[in-house]
Amino acid sequence: MTSAKFWDKRARKYAASKIADLSAYEYTRERTRSYLRATDTVLEMGCGSGSTALELATDAGLIIGTDVSSEMVKIAAEKAQAGGVKNASFRVAAVSDALNAPEPVDVVLGFNIFHLVRNREEIYADIYRKLPVGGAFISKTPCLSEPSIGLKRFAFAAMIPLMRMLGIAPYVARFSFAEHEGAIRFAGFDLIEVGSFPEMNRYIVARKR
Repeated sequence: MTSAKFWDKRARKYAASKIADLSAYEYTRERTRSYLRATDTVLEMGCGSGSTALELATDAGLIIGTDVSSEMVKIAAEKAQAGGVKNASFRVAAVSDALNAPEPVDVVLGFNIFHLVRNREEIYADIYRKLPVGGAFISKTPCLSEPSIGLKRFAFAAMIPLMRMLGIAPYVARFSFAEHEGAIRFAGFDLIEVGSFPEMNRYIVARKR
C-alpha cells in the first residue's frame, strides 16, 4: 500500500482523533508561533488535516500546507473555508516534492513527518537550499532509537513490523536524538532551540547560516 493510500483511508478518523499529549502540543505550537512574523510565507510539510497550519496562520503572511494524502488536503481545505481563514492554502505533495512549490518561503515546518520518510537527509539539504539566509526550519520528530527513552522505545519499535505487515502502519525510520540533530547540522543549519515534548519527540528550531 502506498503512503498516499494509507493516509487517505485513515484521513477522516485521524482528523477526528484527539491529540495524545495536548500540553506538549500546545507548548511546541506556541514556541513555533514565537518565531513567525506577519510577513512570513510558511511551508508546512506533511500538514495532515491542517489543524496546526490553521492555528499558526494568524501569525504569518501566508501558510502553505502540503500532504501526500488528497483526503487530508481536502479536510484541511474544508477547515480553512469553515473557519474563514484566507491566508492558508493546501495542496497535495509528498514530502520529497513539497519544496518544488514556486513560492519563496521564509519558514519550513515539519511535525511528526520525518520519521516516515526514507530520505530525510536529502530533504534537509533541500530545505536548506529553499530557505533564505536566516530562514527557519522547525520540526518535531519521534526518535525511536534514542537510548534515554528506555523500554518504551523498544516496545513501540517492536510493534511496527507487525503493524506494517497487517497494513495498519506506514514505513517508520529509527534514529536517535544525536543522529537526527547531526543530520540537520550536516545540511548546514545552526540549531537554536532543542527539546523533547513529549520525551520521544525531538523539537528543533534551526536557522540557515
